[in-house]
Formats: sequence, structure tokens, C-alpha cells
Amino acid sequence: MNVRYRVELNQCERDQLTALLSGGKRGARKLKCAQILLAADRGASDEEIARSIGVGGSTVYRTKRRFVLGNLAAALNEEPRPGARRKLTGKEEALLVATACSSPPAGRSRWTLELLAGELARLTTHQSVSRETVRRRLAENDLKPWRKDMWCIPQVDAEFVARMEDVLDLYAESPDPNRPVVCFDESPTQLIGEVRTPIPAKPGQLERYDCEYRRNGTANLFVFVDVHRPWRKVKVTESRTAVDFAACMRELADIHFPKAERIRVVLDNLSTHSPGALYQAFPAEQARRVLRGLEFHYVPKHASWLNMVEIEIGVLAAQCLDRRIDSIEQLTAETTAWEQQRNGGRGSHQMDVHNQEGPRQNGPGLSQSSGQLRLRFKESKPLCRGTS
Repeated sequence: MNVRYRVELNQCERDQLTALLSGGKRGARKLKCAQILLAADRGASDEEIARSIGVGGSTVYRTKRRFVLGNLAAALNEEPRPGARRKLTGKEEALLVATACSSPPAGRSRWTLELLAGELARLTTHQSVSRETVRRRLAENDLKPWRKDMWCIPQVDAEFVARMEDVLDLYAESPDPNRPVVCFDESPTQLIGEVRTPIPAKPGQLERYDCEYRRNGTANLFVFVDVHRPWRKVKVTESRTAVDFAACMRELADIHFPKAERIRVVLDNLSTHSPGALYQAFPAEQARRVLRGLEFHYVPKHASWLNMVEIEIGVLAAQCLDRRIDSIEQLTAETTAWEQQRNGGRGSHQMDVHNQEGPRQNGPGLSQSSGQLRLRFKESKPLCRGTS
């Protein structure tokens, strides 16, 4: 049946097919087509080609026909195959998506492919729906109903926007040495020791460390960042109590910024982050003296991303803490070395703040719609960008 389809390759085409088969990642069908063409060019019969390559006679026939009637590219690239008709109609696919986004049946914590297939068969006229059909349709719609993501969902109300704009206004101010803006936060870290000595890296072999480790407790890192200059400070402590917080604020006022008239401190809503912590740690006269030089600005609840120090904590974790550190002494030495390099180098933190004034109704950044408050991010849109 294929007498008139005679394959005769020129030298350029032979070289191209040989190079295709010699290396690199290619589709299995394209490689088999190349083998068929080279074998046919050598004069092999269709039966010999089919037997040696492991394909059917019709595949050999179609490949040779595409080459003779077309060209080499047409022979190597098969036409798209129509495949079987889709089992689910558009309405049935929409029903599947709606079901996957709904609550699972009683007694089950989440939808599975088998549950969805059974439910779709119950809701439609299909006798059965395969697991693979459900998987493909969900993949097309980027749905994974068996997975959940824990997320902190803020309540964007008037208080949220008021605190947000207060912090953004601080970031947008021009630098003032007498009134610096300092972001503050803490981050816990584990102290992990080695049970066996790691094997150093060498050419052709990565560094190796044992999967077993020793837990030596935890430590806390208090991190300070000056918004308007490349300065940061890391203080290592064993705990993060109100007394520890008060000690940090006293050091901030008396050691790091002794000449400042007022230090604006941006911090989150942790219970220990309050003026009362200083009265708990120090005599009333000393606590009042320190507080006179401080001004606290709290980010909105569930919006710690507005605190610029989060950028620096991420850089610290990636550059310094991404390893096993077994003691507070080592942790202090390593963070001090990182801090000195970071302050003396070109590393910087940056936040672009776009706060364009526009028509404001019902309060800053808020508009009234159906009795609900919603944030207009086009007017106040912070963009955090950390550089290392």
C-alpha cells in the first residue's frame, strides 16, 4: 500500500536526523519518526522497520507519506490527534467546579477525586465518572479541593486603614535625625546542635551532615531597623518578655539614639509591646524618662507585612540563620558579625510607598458600599522590596 512513498534523504537531512537521535530531550514519537526515515532511506522494507523499531505498519506508512508529500518537518511532527469526545459538557464541568468549591459531605474533612466522581455521577445522567476525568477538569481550572492553606485574614475596617496610613506616612517622611523612624520586631529561633561531625565539601561532593540533631532550646532575636538609613541592630535574648522589651526600648533611647528628640517606633500588637512594660521593668521615674523620648506606632492587626523590619528578618534568616547553631553564644557571635557586615556594606532595605491624595469619602481610604467598608488600594498601596 505504500509503494509510491519512497524515502530519499539528502545529506543535510541525514545529518539533521542523526543529530536528533544523538542526544537531548525529544518526544518519543518524534524519535521513532526519525528512526523510520533513516531506516527507509537505507532501503529497509516496511516490515523490517516496524519490527526493529517496535511500531505498527500504519505508523511507518504515515511517516513516509508525510515526508514524500510534505517535508522533513512535516514527517517528524504528527498532526494533532482529535482524541475521544469530552465526557463532560460545559454545564457538567461548571457543576463539578461548583461542587469542588462547596463544603465536603458529612463525615469527610475534604473532597477527594473519588468523592467528586461519585457526586458528579449522582447529579448527572452519567452511569459513572472516572477519577482521571475529574482530575483533568480540576487541573484545567487550577483547583485542588483536597488542599487547604491557612491564612491570616485581616478585617479591613476604619481602624485598619487609620493605622496603615499612619505607618505609611512615617515611611514617606523625609529623614530627620532628631525624629528617627525605627521598625522593631522579634523572631524566635531554635538552637540546634550536631550529634555527629559534618563531612566538609570537596570537589564532586556536597557537604554532608547527619539527619540526627540535638535540640538545645530556643532563643529570641530582637531586631531594630532605621527606616531612613542603612542601620540595623540584632539583640539575642533567652526570652521575649515585657522586661526584655523594656530593656530594648531603653537601649534604643539611651545607647542607639541618645541625641534624638523623639524616636518613632513602628511595632506590632504583641501584648508585651506597651508602655506598661517599661513600668513593669523599671522604677516609675526611669520608665517615664524613657517613654518621653519614644512614640509608638502600631501596624494594623494581621498586617505585620507593613512593618519594614520583616524584610530585614527575612534577609537575616536567609544569610545567617539558615544552618545549625547550637548555643546562644554562637548565635550572638554570628548575628553580630552579620550585623556589622550588613551595616558596613551596601545592603539596604527599601519600601516604595505610593500615597496619592484622591477623593476621600467616609474616612481616609474608605468608601461606603452596601453597608460595608472596603479599602481602596489604588490610593494607598505599599510595596515591600528587600535587597541583599
